[in-house]
Amino acid sequence: MCGIIGYIGEKKVSDVLVKGLSRLEYRGYDSAGIAVLNEDGISVFKEAGKLSQLKQMIHGVELTGHLGIAHTRWATHGEPSQRNAHPHTDCTETVAIVHNGIIENHEEIRASLIRQGHEFRSDTDSEVIAHLIEEYHVKKGMSLVQAVRVMLGQLEGSYALCAISQKDLNQFVAARNGSPLVVGVGRGENLVASDAPALLDHTRHVIFLDDHQMAVIKRDSVEIFDQHGKPVKHEVHRIDWDADEASKQGYDHFMLKEIEEQADMVERILRTRLRGELSEHLFDVLKFDQSEFNNVERIVIQGCGTSWHAALIGKFLFEALAGLPTEVDVSSEFRYRHLVYQPNTLVLSITQSGETIDTLMGVRRGKSQTYKTVSICNVLGSTIARESDGVIYTQAGPEIGVASTKAYLAQMTILILLSLYFGKTRNKISGSIYDEFVSELRTIPSKLKQVIQEKEKIREIALKYYEARDFLFLSRGINYPNAHEGALKIKEIGYIHATGHPAGEMKHGPIALIDEKMPVVCIAVRSSVYEKMISNIREVKARHGKVIAIATEGDSSIKSIVDDCVYIPACSEFLSPLLVAVPLQYLAYYVSVLRGNDVDQPRNLAKSVTVE
Repeated sequence: MCGIIGYIGEKKVSDVLVKGLSRLEYRGYDSAGIAVLNEDGISVFKEAGKLSQLKQMIHGVELTGHLGIAHTRWATHGEPSQRNAHPHTDCTETVAIVHNGIIENHEEIRASLIRQGHEFRSDTDSEVIAHLIEEYHVKKGMSLVQAVRVMLGQLEGSYALCAISQKDLNQFVAARNGSPLVVGVGRGENLVASDAPALLDHTRHVIFLDDHQMAVIKRDSVEIFDQHGKPVKHEVHRIDWDADEASKQGYDHFMLKEIEEQADMVERILRTRLRGELSEHLFDVLKFDQSEFNNVERIVIQGCGTSWHAALIGKFLFEALAGLPTEVDVSSEFRYRHLVYQPNTLVLSITQSGETIDTLMGVRRGKSQTYKTVSICNVLGSTIARESDGVIYTQAGPEIGVASTKAYLAQMTILILLSLYFGKTRNKISGSIYDEFVSELRTIPSKLKQVIQEKEKIREIALKYYEARDFLFLSRGINYPNAHEGALKIKEIGYIHATGHPAGEMKHGPIALIDEKMPVVCIAVRSSVYEKMISNIREVKARHGKVIAIATEGDSSIKSIVDDCVYIPACSEFLSPLLVAVPLQYLAYYVSVLRGNDVDQPRNLAKSVTVE
């Protein structure tokens, strides 16, 4: 949520900033702006709406200078508008800042500053930062670094911020607490951004700031300090993927590209994790003895949105394949839940970005109970990855589309591998069954490619139903979480009301909604609950609902009782969620395109939710 970029170096700063913001558009935003610093002062340009409107505003304007900051805003305090867009300046326009997060005590700070004569130009919580820096830097003569440090001591809440001053043309200051910030280390240039994609056109070498750290960024140096001004040793990481991987590469949308990368992605994960003993290649980080992990007697999984749906599938896997009692919580509830202590409990956190605030708080909640915390995460060096006791990286590569696709399949793949690991170490599955399972798992990438070949069929189905006002998604067993996921995708990018339910719950309320105008997506693949699912389909048809079925290849009988059918290749019930997810993704994608929606940047949504 919100995107920040700052730059100092020899390149034309406005070009760097605007290109960086375009790399951060996936984070969600409703306005954009830049501030460029030179000998004549700070030039600020900002506009509500898309980045294209900011580009139009500065087209033809000569913005000289080699230092600047920029921002895309997702509104929390104050409506989306030009006056509330960032960057914000102080009364004297000596200082400009950009900020991501929420300043919880902004009202009392604002009131105090107004009493001191400050005039505010926006409704945002962020503007107090500029005026506080003015108090110490402009009025009291502190250096920018000193002023920012003192100012940070007065803030309550979360922040990632950058500050520049026309009194200091040779550096800018960045700081974080609760919201992500990454420093890009270049040659004769340095940058800071909310996320790595904004940096990759310039460098692959990055420093991940921790909470309560401040960076002083000059053209040829980066210094990191703690909240007391003490220098902090920092590690420089190398990002393995490049800017091209974060581009569309000829596809109409990132989401379509990411759907169609999934077969190769799963193959890559399996090749990496199964190249020897699973126990040797499953964990990327494990800060405790692996024997403690093997002695786990209870798992609590937490995640948000699509990651929560993956967690629900994980519960089926851990209980069925490993005999491990498993609970699943939405992170926003888990963090406030009264946890009944039980020894040998593992808190497993699932997150694409590694920065989701509720999931991060859930990790900290687990650690406060002295539980071991392991995270399934896609982003190297993210806050959740750094704070967890163990990490399994999903290796999905950059996911730019706001609606998650390949991260979901990567998470499910890791959960399957983890359940096999527990099943084997706990002697719940024999070596021969393990080998059979792994052998079938290796066939999934080719089967995913078969499903991708069905996309035109799915587009034809979308043409029939894209104008529907509601969708219902039903399934049973291990695929009922996919019913939730299918509904979420239709809501996220189709802007259509949709709900997902275990099919057995249909008679407890949802059946009242079914009529001849209601498309009902029924996941009815061959499984232990297949016959039950067929009965539910008949109940829908008896009420004239329009049934779109996802079924197993070779099941010709189902076609006679449904309106439309998409087939997936036959596979183990435990692996079927990987294949089922893809038609659901395509359906949402084509519905969104046909409705003329912004597929990659749906309204009101952000890729990474970093504020509560």
